[in-house]
Amino acid sequence: MDFVPDATINKLILLYVLDKMEIPLTENSILEICCSQNSWLNWMDCKDLLPQLVTAKFVYKPNTDNNENRYNITVAGRECLSQFYTRIPASIRDEISNFSQANKISFKRSQEYVSKSYKNDDGSYTVELKILEPLTTDSIMSICLKTDTRHNATIACKRWGELAPTVFEMLYNKIIDS
Repeated sequence: MDFVPDATINKLILLYVLDKMEIPLTENSILEICCSQNSWLNWMDCKDLLPQLVTAKFVYKPNTDNNENRYNITVAGRECLSQFYTRIPASIRDEISNFSQANKISFKRSQEYVSKSYKNDDGSYTVELKILEPLTTDSIMSICLKTDTRHNATIACKRWGELAPTVFEMLYNKIIDS
């Protein structure tokens, strides 16, 4: 017999994902985790549940200027989850726990260390590299680099996710703590 979740269990699954990931997540990240990479929820249910959980104050969504809202579980959400998490099938709980352990860092990096590039009128490329504050999505550091080729711009964007913490620490130590 296949497991057919109801709306309450779907809400608990979503709370469980937010709890296990331990970082605020964008709506796109939540959809990717719950619907694309895993089939814990269907896309429409997930889209409908987020505002319901915000209204119920089980999930917090701060207002930000850049439309990149991050969702995080609240204390009330954790209390609710602690009372009813056993209603989530153990196999799904295990999948969520394993997924979060394996992917938490990469999701954190993809949300906090952002990069983009665009072509300039002179044929060069500008690369924007940012580190965002996790809860507010305000930029705590922003660097613009000019490169001569698209290839170099692409390499800079790819490397940023791994190098951002080191670059930030080095700049902070040289500029602020010197």
